[in-house]
Amino acid sequence: MKKEDQVKIERFLEDYKALKPARYSYVDIKKITDRFSEKLGEGSYGTVYKGKLSDDVFVAVKVLNNSKGDGDGEEFVNEMSTIGSIHHINVVRLVGYCADGFHRALVYEYLVNNSLEKFVFSPNDTNFLGWEKLQQIALGIAKGVEYLHQGCDQRILHFDIKPRNILLDQNFNPKISDFGQAKLCSKEKSIVSMTAARGTMGYIAPEVFSRNFGNVSYKSDVYSFGMLLLEVVGGRKKSDISESPETSQAQDYFPDWIYNILNRGEEVEIQIEKEEDSKIAKKLTIVGLWCIQWYPVDRPSIKVVIQMLEAEEPPSMPPNPFTSTDPSKAKANKPGKLFTSGLEIISELE
Repeated sequence: MKKEDQVKIERFLEDYKALKPARYSYVDIKKITDRFSEKLGEGSYGTVYKGKLSDDVFVAVKVLNNSKGDGDGEEFVNEMSTIGSIHHINVVRLVGYCADGFHRALVYEYLVNNSLEKFVFSPNDTNFLGWEKLQQIALGIAKGVEYLHQGCDQRILHFDIKPRNILLDQNFNPKISDFGQAKLCSKEKSIVSMTAARGTMGYIAPEVFSRNFGNVSYKSDVYSFGMLLLEVVGGRKKSDISESPETSQAQDYFPDWIYNILNRGEEVEIQIEKEEDSKIAKKLTIVGLWCIQWYPVDRPSIKVVIQMLEAEEPPSMPPNPFTSTDPSKAKANKPGKLFTSGLEIISELE
C-alpha cells in the first residue's frame, strides 16, 4: 500500500510540475542532455535532444536556433504562451524551459514512440499500427485540437498540424506538439489577422495564402487535420496502383484520386487485412475530404469531426473539394485542385 501511495504521489507531482513548468539554467540543460549527446531530431526552429531528469524520468529538450541571438524568440514566446499552463492528454506536456541570456530551450515529456510520421510513411509493414489503432489516434488528435480551440482560456490555433508534430506515447496515444507557429485569439473572435502564411506546405489551408477563399480561423486547423487523415490513409495505398495510366494521378495527388474513386462507388485500393477495416479506412477518408473543402465555411468544426469519427458508419460523401460550384464564394479564378508543391499553390493563386 505504501508503494501504491508513493506512485500516486509521484504522479501528482508530475502533473503539478506540468501545470507550472520549471525554469532551468543553460548549465542545467547541458547536464540534462549529457552535453547534447543524443539528438532526436532537427527542424527549422531548433534541435531536439534526449535528456534525463532522474533515473526514471526522460525528457525531450528542444534547443532553439535563436539561442545564438539571431532571432526575436517568437517560437519561444509562442510555445510558452500557448502550452505553458495547459494540460490535456492529447497535448504534449511542457516540463520546463531555459531562458538564460541568448540561450533558449524548451523541455518536454519524452514520448518513446516518436512521431506519427514514422508509422505513416514507413515502407516496413511491421510499423503498421492497424486500422483500429489509427482510428483511435485520429480521434485523439481531433480531441486535442478541440481542446485547443474550445477548452483553454483563449482559443489556440496551431497552424502546423501534420504527422511529424503528432507524438506517440508508450501506448500510442497521440499528443500534439510544436506550437512555434501557433496564434492566440479570444473565443468570441474566431477570425485572426495574419501578415504572412505560416505552416507546412501541403497542410496549409487555401485562405492562409489568399483571403479570396475566406478568413483565417480555427477552420484552418481543420483543413490541416484533414490532410493528415488523408496521408494516414494514403500511406496504406497499394504500391502498384500508380503503374496503371488510369490511376497514375494517385501518385501525384492522392486526395483527388481517392475522391473520384469513392464518388464512383468503386473499391479503394488500400491495403486491408480484415473486412471490418475497410469501413474504418473509408470513414477516415471521407472525414478527411470534408475537412479539406476549399472554403472554410464548408468545413465542419472539429466538434463535428469528432462526432463523425465516433459514429459507427462513415458519413455521407462531401462535395468535390477540388472544384468550385458556387461562384459567389470565389473572388478569384477557380483554383482547380490543390497541389502538393508550395510553389505551384502560390502560382495558382496568383
